[in-house]
Amino acid sequence: MFGKNEQSIKKRMEGRVIANKAMMVLFGLATTVGLVFLVLLFYRVLTQGIGYLSWEYISNFPAPYPEKAGIYAGLIGSIFLMVIVAIFSVIIGVATAVYLEEYAPKNKVTEFIRVNIQNLAGVPSIVFGLLGLTFFVYMFNFGYTLIAGGLTMALLILPVIVVAAQEAVRSVPGEIKEASYGMGASKWQTIARVILPAAIPGILTGAIIALSRAIGETAPLIIVGAATAIYTLPDSLIAKYTVMPIQIYNWTGRPQEEWQFVAGAGIIVLLAVLLLMNSIAVFIRNKYQHRL
Repeated sequence: MFGKNEQSIKKRMEGRVIANKAMMVLFGLATTVGLVFLVLLFYRVLTQGIGYLSWEYISNFPAPYPEKAGIYAGLIGSIFLMVIVAIFSVIIGVATAVYLEEYAPKNKVTEFIRVNIQNLAGVPSIVFGLLGLTFFVYMFNFGYTLIAGGLTMALLILPVIVVAAQEAVRSVPGEIKEASYGMGASKWQTIARVILPAAIPGILTGAIIALSRAIGETAPLIIVGAATAIYTLPDSLIAKYTVMPIQIYNWTGRPQEEWQFVAGAGIIVLLAVLLLMNSIAVFIRNKYQHRL
């Protein structure tokens, strides 16, 4: 009897080992496929655009000829737009998450709000473009301006930041909160001095993902009036503007082959800005992690 049980256990163990190896190979293949396409993307973009990338390209405004065209207006416009998006979306998103997790009553209404915020994170970006057109451009009479574009993009990424901030606030250990209350701190003091500092790494991770999406979006900005070509920089919140994705989209639609190389150089600049943003956010996140 003991021998049969030993053989049965041995067979089950062999089956589990084989299944483990099969899953390891499957997951490894999935990772390889992603990396291969990422390498191909970088290779394609670099080989197309590196020849057109120069200081003149970065410092020039759009032009009717490929050799004179530059991305300066789009670069500065994207930076201004991201500042507006970050200010509005992070402040409102974190405040909403703190309210839902720490102040809102635990009932069906709160749960309904939470579920709908999660659903909004999956709504197509074009819907937020139409929302921004209706409210910011027409109802609030901002027109096709920088502030209208920034607020529209802030709405687009707001659900992602709220969900990420909720998870970060929820992950703070209850013992830390109880220790703060035990020392006589009020609820707001506990949130400001204990919960938010502990949740900052998670909040920044969500903000990085959301802002990375915002800087590459094109459809909502087309609807709220980002210009395809502009020859001045925005000097106020109600100024006309353009951004890098709009310029790249415009160049890729032109029939001459040279414009594809110009667009490739624009994608390299866009990726460089994206990496710079991520690096700054990762630096801040790691700094707070080490403090804790």
